[in-house]
Amino acid sequence: MEYNLIAGSSPHIRSSESTPGIMRDVIIALLPAAAAAIYFFGIRALLVILVTVLSCVASEYAATRIMKKSTTVGDYTAAVTGLLLAFNLPPSIPFWIAAIGGVFAVVVVKQLFGGLGHNFVNPALAARAFLMASWPVAMTTWTQPRVDAVSMATPLGVDAVSSATPLAMLKSGGLSSLPLPDLSSLFFGNVAGCLGETSALALLLGAAYLIARRVITLEIPVAFIATVALMTWIFGGHSLFTGYPLYHILAGGLMLGAFFMATDYTTSPVTFKGKIIMGIGCGLITSIIRLYGGYPEGVSYSILLMNLAAPLIDRYTIPRSFGGEKSNA
Repeated sequence: MEYNLIAGSSPHIRSSESTPGIMRDVIIALLPAAAAAIYFFGIRALLVILVTVLSCVASEYAATRIMKKSTTVGDYTAAVTGLLLAFNLPPSIPFWIAAIGGVFAVVVVKQLFGGLGHNFVNPALAARAFLMASWPVAMTTWTQPRVDAVSMATPLGVDAVSSATPLAMLKSGGLSSLPLPDLSSLFFGNVAGCLGETSALALLLGAAYLIARRVITLEIPVAFIATVALMTWIFGGHSLFTGYPLYHILAGGLMLGAFFMATDYTTSPVTFKGKIIMGIGCGLITSIIRLYGGYPEGVSYSILLMNLAAPLIDRYTIPRSFGGEKSNA
């Protein structure tokens, strides 16, 4: 009998952490942002979240059954993908489009490439890019939150109205008929946008939980956010060093992407240097798209592009084993 035993160099790290445990922590960390989305956008936000989560879970179960693999619904990864996908969708998205996004994320991006740990890009972000290319109007139709921007006390029964995101207003150079939201509105989430990218406060609460639980580390988020801040401060104004970096930090999907999506274990580097490179790369691409590209937001595309570069980054940043390597004769 032949045994194929592969052992890497020591030390061999053991951990009591499990995939279901980590995913439960991520779901808990995402609950404040989900609550904020429901508060600002009403019952429709809850329905979009339910549609994407159920779509992802059902697709995971069906795909594993068809492929005759053990069912992995119980590890909660499909539920996390559904939550993150919902957070990347506008509240007005038709439910059938949201459901298709869930199927694409799980079946095409995840299961067809081998399942958990084998997807080469973040499934939720890949689904967002797919939906953006397929239904751009539905994916860029935004609604104003149903809470008054000044008092934040308007009853939730008020109907939402069409609006533009803060980054879209900023990119228009003041041509928008609407005034730019102030920083407090961006921080608390009282702005138009995707479900999960409006409230910086809710996302920071979730990020603090993940850091406390040691689910994520700070290398990628700090490098990502700092790079965007530096780039938009230098190049984001009418002249050098006159940009508005704090606005770029709080607006759009930067917080969501930096803490919850760029840190995905499967699609990010494993080394300290690699994580710093990942964060800087995401920040540079995000800033270039925001300042000079055709879209007002670039977080999703920056993370997807750096996901593709993650294996190469790991290759050149993983330290040599103790004693170095011998060159081939």
